[in-house]
Amino acid sequence: MVRCPLSARSDERPAGLYQSGYRPAMRLNISKTLLPFGLVLLVGIQSACASPQATAGMIQVEIEVDAAKQVVMVATGSTVQQSIEAAGLELGTLDRVNPPSYTVVEQGSVLMITRVLETFEIDQIIIPFNRQTIRNEALPEGENRLLQPGKNGIQEITYRILIEGGEETSRAPVKNIILEEPSPEIVMIGTQAAHTPLPIEGRFVFVSAGNAWLVEDNSGNRQPVAITGDLDGRILQISPDGKWLLYSRVMSDEEDSLNALWVSSLVDFDLEPIDLGVRNVVHFADWIPEIPSFSITFSTVEPSPAAPGWQANNDLQSVTITAAGRVTRPRVLIESNSGGQYGWWGTDYAWGSDPAYLAYMRADSIGIVDLDRNRLEQLSEITPFQTLSDWAWVPGLAWGHDGQTIYYVDHGEPLGLESPQASPVFNLMGLSNRGGITLKMVERTWLFAYPFVSPIQNVNTIEISYQVAFLQAITPLESQQSNYRLAIMDRDGSNLRTIFPPAGEPGLTPIEPAWSPSGNRIAVMYRGDIWIVDVASGLGQPLTADSQAMNFDWSS
Repeated sequence: MVRCPLSARSDERPAGLYQSGYRPAMRLNISKTLLPFGLVLLVGIQSACASPQATAGMIQVEIEVDAAKQVVMVATGSTVQQSIEAAGLELGTLDRVNPPSYTVVEQGSVLMITRVLETFEIDQIIIPFNRQTIRNEALPEGENRLLQPGKNGIQEITYRILIEGGEETSRAPVKNIILEEPSPEIVMIGTQAAHTPLPIEGRFVFVSAGNAWLVEDNSGNRQPVAITGDLDGRILQISPDGKWLLYSRVMSDEEDSLNALWVSSLVDFDLEPIDLGVRNVVHFADWIPEIPSFSITFSTVEPSPAAPGWQANNDLQSVTITAAGRVTRPRVLIESNSGGQYGWWGTDYAWGSDPAYLAYMRADSIGIVDLDRNRLEQLSEITPFQTLSDWAWVPGLAWGHDGQTIYYVDHGEPLGLESPQASPVFNLMGLSNRGGITLKMVERTWLFAYPFVSPIQNVNTIEISYQVAFLQAITPLESQQSNYRLAIMDRDGSNLRTIFPPAGEPGLTPIEPAWSPSGNRIAVMYRGDIWIVDVASGLGQPLTADSQAMNFDWSS
């Protein structure tokens, strides 16, 4: 702005510009001086009409989104999120921003927004049915029958799909529903071998495929005893008088029980099976050895979600079936207790030939049950075997016919530097006079020797004569993996011999064998089936051929 001079006074000098001392000032060429200023002003006006430029406190940011670019001016120090909001853009829940939304932008920053679309797709697929076979000894070998045709099932799968920038980047299943279960094709395969029928003395009962069968007179004469398909094979005992069968069933409609004890008649098949009302029996249930037979003893466990599936009570109880077919309330003989070392696994029991003789077996001891005082009396301490697994070893035990001798498996001394609990040595012992004398009958039989005594022989003599059979491990220092051979000796350990199977043949499955009523034959589990072995010759013949046998018992 140019200020105009005031009016000149009478004493003023001629108009003009002066320097100090009234000397004439230097004259300027106004036209030359103002020309550069005009150029600067013109340039400024032109700049104001161009694209946005950073001014004091503002910066320019570029945003790439939806295949387009957008420029926005934001305040210095703004974040990516604030820049997006300034541009009026909205982000979806799954949209991705680069750099992250909390990043502070700078002049010229480029922000990239990737749109992410989420969709769901439902597919239905076919579930093919499988084929099941049931081996049946009632059909001739090689003959097949279709019991149930197969039917495919339907499965519905929901997929979560992510699409980024118009391209699918992820496909993952998030829901799986079976709309229709497949039904298996079931074919019955005949396994009836051309064997000569075996004569069967007394009553022979076995469990196969969850059903109980009675064999009498010969191996071809079989009758169903319990055909519910849910017998678990844990308990199977013929009563001393041969008229009743005690067995265990899995009760699928009872969530809080492992199994249940039932009794069926072996002489009158029209009688309804009797539910004893006893649940959760894993190790022991047997008839009290008396005739007629109406009373049963048992030990229970509590179901547990942890391995092995139960916690043992180590108790002993009894029930009696009345003449009217009713079951009395359980009577407690031994209260629940800790059960010694590895007591969680459980205590087993074994009756002698007299109702006064009852023994117990634990991982750390064997002894007898004082039924008058309802307590346990230890006869021999056992070094517990360290299985390093979710099961515990309990020694097998059998009573001699004199009521004074007990045969059992003992855990022997270490062979080397291993701990006593890890020793691989197991011996068959004989304990007489109820703990007075202990003899080593057979060395290194291994874990599952299962001694069991024959019926009394030579009954016309003064001496009580019988034999003791047991399972001898083929590799006695590796019995957890070893199979076994059937061995027999006299009651004093003499005349020891191995009779079945022959050398070089596969060994027996370690399941407790059973003597025939006369003591001439023994039933064993061999190659997945029940075999009958002649004691004198050592020859064996299969009784079953479906490889589904689970347990058996033999009685007069």
